[in-house]
Amino acid sequence: MGLYIQILMLVITGIILLWIGYSLFFGPISPFYSGFFSWGSWRKREDIKGEPGDPQVCPVCSIRMIKGELVKSVAFPSLSGGRDRLMYIKGCFSCLVDDVPRHCPVCGAPLSIDDFLVSRMFERVGRNNHVHVLGCNRCKRVCS
Repeated sequence: MGLYIQILMLVITGIILLWIGYSLFFGPISPFYSGFFSWGSWRKREDIKGEPGDPQVCPVCSIRMIKGELVKSVAFPSLSGGRDRLMYIKGCFSCLVDDVPRHCPVCGAPLSIDDFLVSRMFERVGRNNHVHVLGCNRCKRVCS
C-alpha cells in the first residue's frame, strides 16, 4: 500500500512541475508570450471588422489586429536616400492562414495568397511610420 502512495505522489508532483514549467515558458509572464492565444483574442469575426485605413487594421482584409500582431511585409531600401521607401504588404495572420476574403483597397479586386499590396512607407522621426497603399500588384503592374 505504501508503494502505491509513493508512486501516486511522484505522479502528482510530476504533473505539477510540468504545469509550472509550461506556465513559465509559455504563460503571460514568459518573454516568449505573444498574447496571441490569450482569452481576449478569441473573438467573433464580425466583432473585429474595421474600416480600411484605421490604425491597427489590416489593409488587405480589414480585420482589426490584436496588440502585438504584425502585418507581413517587405520594405526595400530607399534609392534616393530619403525617408520614403517602397514596401510590399502580404497581410496579417488572419489573411494568410484563415479563409478571410482579401481585397485591394484601391481597385477592389479580390486577392489570392500570392498577391500583395504595393505601398510607400514614410519614416518619421519621433513618431510612427506612415504607410500609404498605392494598389495591388495587378493594378500597379510591378514586377514580382
